[in-house]
Amino acid sequence: MREKKESRKGRLVILFLLVVLVVAGWFGISRLEGEPPVVGLDLSFETMGSRARLTGTITDDTSGLKEVWIALSRGGVDKVLYSKTWPSDGFPGKGSTLEDAVDVDADPGKLGLKDGKALLRIRATDHSLRNWLKGNTTYIEKEITIDTQPPSVDILTRSHNVASGGTGLVAYRLSEAAAKSGVRVGENFFPGYPGYFEGHDDVYVAFFALSHLQKKGTEIWVEAEDEAGNLAKAGFYHYVISKQFRNDRINVSDGFLNAKVPAMSVEKYGETPDNNLDKYLVINSKMRADNNHTILSNGMKTEPTMYWKGRFIRLPGSATRANYADHRSYYYKGQRVDQKYHLGLDFASIRQAEIPAANAGKVVFADEVGIYGKTVIVDHGFGLLSSYSHMSSVRVKEGDMVRGGDVIGRTGVTGLVGGDHLHFGVIVGDIFVNPIEWFDANWIKNNITSKLDQVKQDLAQTGSRG
Repeated sequence: MREKKESRKGRLVILFLLVVLVVAGWFGISRLEGEPPVVGLDLSFETMGSRARLTGTITDDTSGLKEVWIALSRGGVDKVLYSKTWPSDGFPGKGSTLEDAVDVDADPGKLGLKDGKALLRIRATDHSLRNWLKGNTTYIEKEITIDTQPPSVDILTRSHNVASGGTGLVAYRLSEAAAKSGVRVGENFFPGYPGYFEGHDDVYVAFFALSHLQKKGTEIWVEAEDEAGNLAKAGFYHYVISKQFRNDRINVSDGFLNAKVPAMSVEKYGETPDNNLDKYLVINSKMRADNNHTILSNGMKTEPTMYWKGRFIRLPGSATRANYADHRSYYYKGQRVDQKYHLGLDFASIRQAEIPAANAGKVVFADEVGIYGKTVIVDHGFGLLSSYSHMSSVRVKEGDMVRGGDVIGRTGVTGLVGGDHLHFGVIVGDIFVNPIEWFDANWIKNNITSKLDQVKQDLAQTGSRG
């Protein structure tokens, strides 16, 4: 009997020890865990300026966050940007905050810090009971440069006349290299590029444009942003010529719809039209917008080399069948069903006429584009491009260099068209502009080349920089 009691007592002791071990194990794993908080802030920058922000998340999925502290340090003095603490659920509990989203204004000037070298210090601690109850800590120290002064902008061109749908050019000098600079025209931005003036890498050239809808009163200025995010703006003298464009009526027939619409797919736009007219309206709106984006995005492929020279060439022996910025109203059986702007020129000649490159440049696109059919886009440099659409055949490929007059393909009826012709466009940045200007040698001289020549002469007198 005594042996049975001792045996049962021994089993109880073992069970108790097992329970203690399980509890101790759980405690050791969960409350004495050694994983520090994860700092997921964007620290890719090397400089901090007046527009600096710190963004990202700091997380601790095991014990919860206890403290997050961020400071800028210069000359041994800490200027706190961000500080938060969170209590635990009570000893020996965890913290309830597992993630902290950080989005803080980090302008050093507001902290009274002068430009120069500094340290960005980040500390994050959790509610683990490790390190004598102090928790796990992640500490990051990053050397940065404080730069709160924006670049200065010096406008070098003297006069700037630009029409609705037209092109302008401005040259300007920056006091420091910019992460981004160019001309702001209303909501549109046209990048500037260095490299045109040899020995003057601090001088930038930017083509800019007004859309067909922008008129007098449109705000235009040069802006430059340095690596630290400091933004400078500089206005310049300009005169905007408002223009009115033609209204045009397009009759949509069942014959046209039956011939063109069935072969075109609109599924990607989430539409399932019941008839050809409804499908045509999807094509003329959603597909047109998508296709325009495809074509205009090629402006980002431009190179800082002025490939072109002299006036641009139009399709030889052709008649103009549609103008730039024609406001088209589409009618079906006498009822207006849609309206759009025609942002190019339509040239008609003989069937499958040879198409010359309008000027020298580099082919950056050669492919099918929805309503535009077979299309070629040529980069002429510094954000100026030309486009050729509805082609029946294409003789060039992406990467080819062409001279003005080189045959790049033949006219056709590919895309959403009823008759053989060339749709010709000129692009500045990501805007379709009026090609007529570029066929005019006097316009090019007065608005482009003479201005570049004037700046070149001025720079020769002032000497080389950059």
